[in-house]
Amino acid sequence: MPKGIFPPIPTPFKNGEVAYDELASNLQKWNKTGLAGYLVLGSNGEFVFLSEKEKIKILEVARKNIPSNLKMIAGTGCESTWETIELTNKAANIGADLALIITPSYFKSLMKSEEMIIHFVAVADASKIPIMIYNVPKFTGITIDAETAAKLAEHKNIVGMKDSSADMPLFAQFIKQCPAGFDVMVGTASVLYTGLCLGAVGGIVAMANVAPKQAVEIQTLFDAGQLGEARDLQLRMLPVNGAVTVSYGVPGLKVAMDMVGYYGGDPRPPLLPPKPDVKEKIQGILQKAGIL
Repeated sequence: MPKGIFPPIPTPFKNGEVAYDELASNLQKWNKTGLAGYLVLGSNGEFVFLSEKEKIKILEVARKNIPSNLKMIAGTGCESTWETIELTNKAANIGADLALIITPSYFKSLMKSEEMIIHFVAVADASKIPIMIYNVPKFTGITIDAETAAKLAEHKNIVGMKDSSADMPLFAQFIKQCPAGFDVMVGTASVLYTGLCLGAVGGIVAMANVAPKQAVEIQTLFDAGQLGEARDLQLRMLPVNGAVTVSYGVPGLKVAMDMVGYYGGDPRPPLLPPKPDVKEKIQGILQKAGIL
């Protein structure tokens, strides 16, 4: 179902409030860059800091500004199965094409394979739209193993997963053990080229917020068999991805967006804006990569 490059779009804030007008403006600009669609309310969207009322309005504004030919994936995973089902179907009613469901993690020591299977199957059974698994151990402390993913992939309404582990041996096992038609996407641009080599259908990657054309071009070159060119572009973009993910996270991503002509703004507390020296480093990285 989801193929190509999707940015996990940040939620813009002004004075702590969601800036829905800036969200619409960003989307209208991104729509011209060749992206396949968007993840709304992902980790980079600071979804853990949003009320349900804000989440619903964000989805409504996003759907209104995302053309019908581009897919909207809604991040609707919550800690409880019941709440996840509720939010997923509200997103479906708004027009989301798919839902990305993060692994519940508060009681992480009890979240074993059986609990995960029961949770995801229950959501998939009740969801009005196809769902994807979101494996992001750096935030949740939980890793979906390949055997669990393969069992879940047998469900007709569980159509793929976003793997943000950057663990390529594990990623290879997802590709190997899950059935054909189950779409596995990389969750960080640092391994986009590698993931494509292993069988990924695309990526949901933060870098695509600030360098959408370059992220799309990596996959376009790869699909055209221009592997050397794809690899070279991947290598040139590594520092950019590092700056907006591992090194400086969401605050760094938002600063980079401001620099390249989108609205980033400040993160929502308790996250803090980067200090001037960090901004200077990010600017240098973007300049060296040819984005500024």
